[in-house]
Amino acid sequence: MKSEITLLLLTIGLYFRNGNCLENNTNSRERRQVASENLFLFGLDRSHVEENRYYNQYDFIIAGSGPGGCALANRLTENPNWRVLIIEAGDVETPFQSIPVAAPYLVFSKYNWGYAAEPQKNACTGRQGSRCATPRGKALGGSSVINFMMHTRGNPRDFDRWAEAGNYGWSYNEVLPYFMKSEKASIGKYSYSPFHNKNGPWSVSFNKDRTPFVEAFMVANKMMGMQEVDYNSDQNMGVSYVQSNVLNGQRHSAYKAFLEPILHRPNLHILVNTRVTKILIDPTTKNAYGVRFRRNDKNFNVIAKREVILSSGTFHTPQLLTLSGIGKKESLEQLGIPVIKDLPVGDNMHDHVALAELTFVTNKTLNFPFMTYLNNFFQFFSGRGLMTLPSGVEGFSFIKVPTNNSFGPNVPDIELIFIPGGVHFDRGFGIVNGGRMQREIYDRVYKPMEGTRKDIFMISLMMFHPKSTGRVRIPSANPLDDPKIYENLLDDPEDVETILYGIKYVLKLIQQEPFQRFGTRLHSIPLPQCAYLHFASDNYWRCVIRMMAFSIQHQVGTSKMGPITDPTAVVDPELKVHGVSRLRVVDTSIVPESPTAHTNAISVMIGEKAADLIKRDWANQ
Repeated sequence: MKSEITLLLLTIGLYFRNGNCLENNTNSRERRQVASENLFLFGLDRSHVEENRYYNQYDFIIAGSGPGGCALANRLTENPNWRVLIIEAGDVETPFQSIPVAAPYLVFSKYNWGYAAEPQKNACTGRQGSRCATPRGKALGGSSVINFMMHTRGNPRDFDRWAEAGNYGWSYNEVLPYFMKSEKASIGKYSYSPFHNKNGPWSVSFNKDRTPFVEAFMVANKMMGMQEVDYNSDQNMGVSYVQSNVLNGQRHSAYKAFLEPILHRPNLHILVNTRVTKILIDPTTKNAYGVRFRRNDKNFNVIAKREVILSSGTFHTPQLLTLSGIGKKESLEQLGIPVIKDLPVGDNMHDHVALAELTFVTNKTLNFPFMTYLNNFFQFFSGRGLMTLPSGVEGFSFIKVPTNNSFGPNVPDIELIFIPGGVHFDRGFGIVNGGRMQREIYDRVYKPMEGTRKDIFMISLMMFHPKSTGRVRIPSANPLDDPKIYENLLDDPEDVETILYGIKYVLKLIQQEPFQRFGTRLHSIPLPQCAYLHFASDNYWRCVIRMMAFSIQHQVGTSKMGPITDPTAVVDPELKVHGVSRLRVVDTSIVPESPTAHTNAISVMIGEKAADLIKRDWANQ
């Protein structure tokens, strides 16, 4: 195989040399963790985090260190008089996480919680056990340590809808300064536009190297009527090269951007490998006053003089709230947890739905030299080459479904994701073990491609605004039990039709001259479970969508933000939990509905805005 990819896969093979990572292996999670800890090519750098240093009392305690929590901790510790403690269940990232093209393999490491959604009837039926993977980051920086590094803010209507629903202060014009505040833009001419900032801590950049096929993607979309846009401006309907959180060719996680540069601050303490198990709340006053955490199999309490802040993400924030007596009354009573506040915690889970089954074969080998030379591996250390491509992604196109105006005429419904390569390049290791694709499907559909030397690319689809919603629940009062994740993907048939429109657009796109110059054609081995239908017919694609569409790790909404008059809300527009004092949520669980964006940038924006809200509240106290 291609030499530097072989080297990368050798690294990955060494990474997992201690055992099989398949889900049906009952010890798979333990094996992943042992393999991760034994990685000798990239040793863990723990020198900057003092694991055993903490006080009994802090001004602010941040439970979890998702992207929003990292940004928040940075801003709060600007005040030298405020002590801040971060408690993180995971660890410090390793240099292996820094390789952008390796992102799909990070789901096998101890930096992923390793969850899968509960079995579904209407989606994921081509996945092992009808369960879609739901990766979540378990590290300082949260999912920014394992995600695909895509930097997308969303459409102005996303945030204006929040404000129109009663969330004052969250309109597009009000949140734009917080997106810009964190940004260190290196995106050509766009860096100098009024929508960007070149001086923030968090890198946003274009790929330095591009394949000929992304150029075809750009031109073909323009021939279909799309304009080239800066999708992080106030206009994101169009086509663009990817903007990603990559700095000098390496992943720039929230940890590296916001925490690593301030570890010298004496008022910031960080505990890793430590799990918060309960928020301490006075049942009479309903004031949060601290947290209980578990470390080395022992329980400890620590006090918050001012606030407890949750930044544990869409799965763990509702888990922690419920364990602490904040949740649906009937659920709490069934679990034997005393009720502090009856709120719809864990409901309203929205998620983007993706499909990655559109693979295209060419009659050219234009991309092969780009991926072949061993020096491409060494180019990584100078910030160039194949290994710097974020998850291999090169281009986006944001398209509108003409019949869908629920969000407005200028809001895209689908994102096309251009990837120069196929799922076969690692002989199915990633898609079967990480994506939970059934082995039979891989062997029948994709294995025949393994021997080809012709260039192959994929155009994946992501639906921004599904009508189907899910929920998160906890199975017991044991804080160490995994949450139950009910995605309910594609329960609404309209979601299938939206994805079908995207498929038809892509099939027209590849007929344009820039792609036909390479003899581009759709990979035509049918999915075995759908082979009874005419290949590429609408019903065939509907079958494929039901079988193979999956969650793309963008769950939001389980601690929904809304005014006190909103019966579905958990936190108010200042991120304070309704009915409980000195307790806030600062992560994407507060996002009311699926945004027209990947969620990483939004999480950081929430952290930046939360910092100002907190500083204002405590300015004179």
